[in-house]
Amino acid sequence: MYRVAIVGATGLVGGTFLKVLEEYNFPIQDLKLLASSKSAGKKITFQGKEYIVEELKETSFENIDLALFSAGGDVSKQYAPIAEKAGAIVIDNSSCWRQDPTKALVVPEVNIEDVTMSRIIANPNCSTIQSIVPLKALDQAYGLTRVVYTTYQAVSGSGMKGIQDLERTLKGEDPQFYPYNISKTCIPEIDVALENGYTKEEMKMVHETRKMLHKPDLKISATCVRVPVMNSHAVSIMAELEKPFTIEEVRCHLQNFPGIVLVDDLKQHQYPVSLLSNGNNQVYVGRIRRDLSTDNGLLLYTVADNIRKGAAANAVQIAVEMHKKGLIK
Repeated sequence: MYRVAIVGATGLVGGTFLKVLEEYNFPIQDLKLLASSKSAGKKITFQGKEYIVEELKETSFENIDLALFSAGGDVSKQYAPIAEKAGAIVIDNSSCWRQDPTKALVVPEVNIEDVTMSRIIANPNCSTIQSIVPLKALDQAYGLTRVVYTTYQAVSGSGMKGIQDLERTLKGEDPQFYPYNISKTCIPEIDVALENGYTKEEMKMVHETRKMLHKPDLKISATCVRVPVMNSHAVSIMAELEKPFTIEEVRCHLQNFPGIVLVDDLKQHQYPVSLLSNGNNQVYVGRIRRDLSTDNGLLLYTVADNIRKGAAANAVQIAVEMHKKGLIK
């Protein structure tokens, strides 16, 4: 049984941490819910017991075994090392530690063995998580030489501000968060613009994929698009493989890989959609076909709940696997 702290407990992902911990019946002895001073005093029920949210402080992590963070990069940068020093394993949902070469970046189905490299473990970008699961299956079977991503990311990926902007624009009000009316258009801009013409979100996918697959020279590009969908991201992937393949073999490899649900019958209108993935922790994969423009090119389409598998569920799954291996201590 573990003493667990949730940092950002009143946020969208923080609340989902609690749901997923309960679903996995994670062994919790004591639970501490932490947030900003504005949220301190709020009451949250977990497994039939009422907890009062406490203000996050430097002393919050005494006697904590596991700390799950989802309160933004600035909070993680300041408090994750404090939690680590106090003896906790930290699983952090921000982008703060993802490219730190001394910190593990983990999707359990892909590289759970990397958790032993650090006591602060980074949760990857939501779109990277759902993409790298099928890519790992393909890399194991055929080897990867090149990847091209195009994402279709739901407004919940922006948190409550994104959800509220879609809701207000659907009612005919002006946008307050996105630069355009998200109810009427897709927006090919996520996160800040960089000098190379990409956005920070796009480069996250490039760097994180390379790090988790242990392929620092893998050729990757990405285009990330915000779409007027409430929840669950989609990613179209072109994967160029080292070895020849048949579509039947690819389907078999994907279907048998942990965490993947294959939905791939175009004639029957069976393919991944958010209506399937919402509220679930799996990665849905379909629209599998050859890329006609290149040798050994494969096209596929993935959908996953970005608040669950893209954030909270992936973090909890890391904790579950560490518990099974006796690594939380």
